[in-house]
Amino acid sequence: MHEDYQDRWTAVDEYLTDLLIPSDPALEAALEDSDAAGLPAINVTPTQGKLLWLFARLIGARKILELGTLGAYSTIWLARALPKEGRLITLEASPEHAEVASANLERAGLTDRVELRVGRGLDLLPRLATEGIGPFDLIFIDADKVSTADYFVWALKLARPGTLIVTDNVIRKGAVTEAKSKDPNVAGMRRFFELLAKENGFSATAIQTVGSKGYDGFALAIVNG
Repeated sequence: MHEDYQDRWTAVDEYLTDLLIPSDPALEAALEDSDAAGLPAINVTPTQGKLLWLFARLIGARKILELGTLGAYSTIWLARALPKEGRLITLEASPEHAEVASANLERAGLTDRVELRVGRGLDLLPRLATEGIGPFDLIFIDADKVSTADYFVWALKLARPGTLIVTDNVIRKGAVTEAKSKDPNVAGMRRFFELLAKENGFSATAIQTVGSKGYDGFALAIVNG
């Protein structure tokens, strides 16, 4: 059924973006260069990017961790919410994606507060923990969906009471309800929600969304104090 509404969802996204998201050369160039480099068009939408910015501003984030850089579109939004002395570390598994992201971050003038690390998340996260860089105030999980539950466990280890953990693409066009799904991304998200259901040390909820990228949603968790 959602296919029948896709044109409307896209039109509404465009309407909201035109009204609420001013033209921004660095963000627009990041999308254009990502597309030209053949990166998948799975970045957050402009309205979602601004939502991430708002989340970071609301909690006064000074340290942010992002899992899944892609072309750094969401990275730019999050980094702009930081104070000048703030720091964002973003992890990207693909060297090709990281190359595009680095150029986009440099053009946006954010290399002073963003550190891009290249490698598998489950290899890099333990190193972060031993370096003692955390705790992070906001953690955005938008990497491979199969490992989302594992990323969340590491996010908790790198968090503090009050840390906000945002996880993207959790609804999978509604397929997350399908217990017998053979899609590993769906299975990964079901494992993630089973972890959230335990409510051990954090409080969580999830929101369904529609828009130019279709039907999906995100989860929000705050670490208890």
